[in-house]
Amino acid sequence: MSKTILNYVKNVLGLCDEDNSFDLDICMWANAAFATLRQLKVGPIEGFAIPLDAPTPTWEDYHCEFSQKEMVKAYVVLYCRKNFDPPTSGFVMDAIENQLREYEFRLNMEVSING
Repeated sequence: MSKTILNYVKNVLGLCDEDNSFDLDICMWANAAFATLRQLKVGPIEGFAIPLDAPTPTWEDYHCEFSQKEMVKAYVVLYCRKNFDPPTSGFVMDAIENQLREYEFRLNMEVSING
């Protein structure tokens, strides 16, 4: 069975699957990232969100171009990291923000190439 998107993000953020203390916060930020991706025309036309009452979607449920999938995963994790657990160092925050902008640019380019 595939890992849920929520558990994937939690693991990258250093949280255990079983710890659901921050699920609401992480879902909120992940859904904000998915909304931004939708505005970039990445992912399902109708949009995508992790339902708060049953956070069980997997990455297989998020439909996008194969070439975009890994960037989408990284984007969602970085977006959550920046907003859920912001770094104390301004240099690290700048690096995260720059990386997010880079992913947005590259995903935007990918969309324009694939029409």
